[in-house]
Amino acid sequence: MGFFDSDIVQQEAKQLFEDYQALIKLGSGYGKFDREGKKLFIEQMEAMMDRYRVFMKRFELSEDFMAQMTMEQLKTQLGQFGVTPQQMFEQMHLTLQRMKTELENQP
Repeated sequence: MGFFDSDIVQQEAKQLFEDYQALIKLGSGYGKFDREGKKLFIEQMEAMMDRYRVFMKRFELSEDFMAQMTMEQLKTQLGQFGVTPQQMFEQMHLTLQRMKTELENQP
């Protein structure tokens, strides 16, 4: 069975995409959130990045040809912006840390 033939992989990919889209849509109003709302949003983004990192690691570790091709395509796309997948996650982590710091420094 191929990597993408797995119902579990398909469901997880679908759920991850839907959750990410919902979180991004919600985040468009971040500036209007109260302190607790901002804190919750940051926590949810951190959890999303963890889920995404695990999902991508599965691609990386899979011996399935399509999974390997998907990883290569992602690396190529990110490479067009001068970023590796690892750098993407590091940058997102730094952004979330900055958001936390800003939140802590608010009166």
